[in-house]
Amino acid sequence: MSRLMDSFAADFRIGVDVNLGVGYVNENTIPRDLFQRGMAAVLADPDKYRFALNYGGPRGSANLIDSIRRYYIDRRIGGMTADAMGSKRVIIGANGATSLLEGVAQLLRSPGVVVTGDPLYYIFGNTLERVGYEILACPEDAEGIDPQRMIELVEQRGVDDVRFFYIVTVNNPSCSLLANSRRRLIVDYANQLSRRLGRRIPVIFDRAYEDLIHDPQVEQMESALMADELGIVYEIGTLSKVLAPALRIGYLIGPAGGLIDALIQKTSDAGFSAPLINQEIASYLLDNHIDQQLADVNAGYRQKSQQVRQWLTEELGDEIAEIRGGSASFYFYLTFRSVATDESSPFFQFATRTTGLAEIDGPPDDRRVRVLYIPGEHCVHPAGELVELGRRQMRLSYGFEELPQIERAIPILREALGWARRSR
Repeated sequence: MSRLMDSFAADFRIGVDVNLGVGYVNENTIPRDLFQRGMAAVLADPDKYRFALNYGGPRGSANLIDSIRRYYIDRRIGGMTADAMGSKRVIIGANGATSLLEGVAQLLRSPGVVVTGDPLYYIFGNTLERVGYEILACPEDAEGIDPQRMIELVEQRGVDDVRFFYIVTVNNPSCSLLANSRRRLIVDYANQLSRRLGRRIPVIFDRAYEDLIHDPQVEQMESALMADELGIVYEIGTLSKVLAPALRIGYLIGPAGGLIDALIQKTSDAGFSAPLINQEIASYLLDNHIDQQLADVNAGYRQKSQQVRQWLTEELGDEIAEIRGGSASFYFYLTFRSVATDESSPFFQFATRTTGLAEIDGPPDDRRVRVLYIPGEHCVHPAGELVELGRRQMRLSYGFEELPQIERAIPILREALGWARRSR
C-alpha cells in the first residue's frame, strides 16, 4: 500500500488528479480556529493544565482521561454509564490508536492466531503478520463479521493457538457496521473459549469510525464493554477522525490488569507519552466544543455520502453488484459484477493512466485526470475465502477530496469500465 501511494503521490497534480484512495479526513472538518483557542486556553491555565509543554506520564494526561470518561458518560456513548465506566481504565497511546494496536501485537505472545474479519484492516493485518501471528480472516456481510461462520472457522482451525480477537466495528475498508447482536455473540464465544482453555483471550474492538456514524437511521451502537464477564474486552478509539489526525490521540478502555499495565509500559518505552500539549488541547476541545464539532463533521460527510452514492449509481450502476458504506465514515466499498479492479487490470491502468498507451495515458504534460482508489485485492486476506471476489472490489474514499473533484473523477471510472470491457 505504501508503494502504491508513494508512486502516485510522487507526481500527483493538485487540482488535476483525484485521490480517492487515501484515507485522510477532509481538511474542512479540522477546526483550526478551535485549535488556536485550545492552545491559548491551555497555556493560560497552568494550574489546570500542568506542565503542558513538558514530558507527560505514560498513562496519559489526567485531564484528557477525565474528559474521555465524561464524553462517554454524558452522551451515553455505546450505552456506557458512570457505573460501567467506573470499573474501566482509560489510557492514552504514544502516537494515536495505531501505537496501541502495535503494542497489543507486541505483547500478546506471537506466534499464534488472531481472529479478525475479511475484508480486514490491512495496515494492522500486515503488522500482525510481520511480528509472527497467523491471521484467521472470517468473511463479513453487510452487518459485519458473521459470528457463526467465525466460530466454525475457529473450531476447524483449532482453538489452542488463538491469542486474541480483533474486530473493527465500522469496518475499514468496507464500512460495514457490526450489528449489536453480533458484538454480543462474539464476546459470548470469547468468554466460552477462555473458560475452555483456562486463560483469558482478549477481544479488541476498534471503534475508530463509530463517532462518524452520520446516518440517522442507524441504531445506536452498543459498547461490547457492557457484555464483558471475564475482563477480556477492550475498546480502542481515536480523536483523529473527529478533530485532527495530527493530534495523534488514541485511547484504550478496558479492565484493569496485566495487559493495560504492559501497554502503559510500552508507551513509556516508545517515548514517555503522547505530546502532552496535544493531550491537553484535546481535553479542552472535548470539554468545550465536541458536540458542535461532531455535528458539523457528520453533516458534511452525510452530504458527501449521499451525493457520491448518487453519482456512483448513475455512472457505474450497470456494473455494480453491491455498494457498502454511506452510513458512517467516508468510504464506499464496491463489488463489480465482472470487471477486475486489481493493479494489473485494464480498469486500474486506465484510471491511473498507466496503460502504456499514449492515446490513453497522454504525454507527461497532459492534463487528463488520473484517479487512484484502493483495489480490493489489498483489502481481503490472501489466505481467506474472498480472494477471487477481492479482485472485483475497490474502496473509494470520499473524505479528503471535495465534491467538485469527486464529480470529475467518477466519469473517469465509467470510461475505465468501458476500456476494461473492450480490452477483454
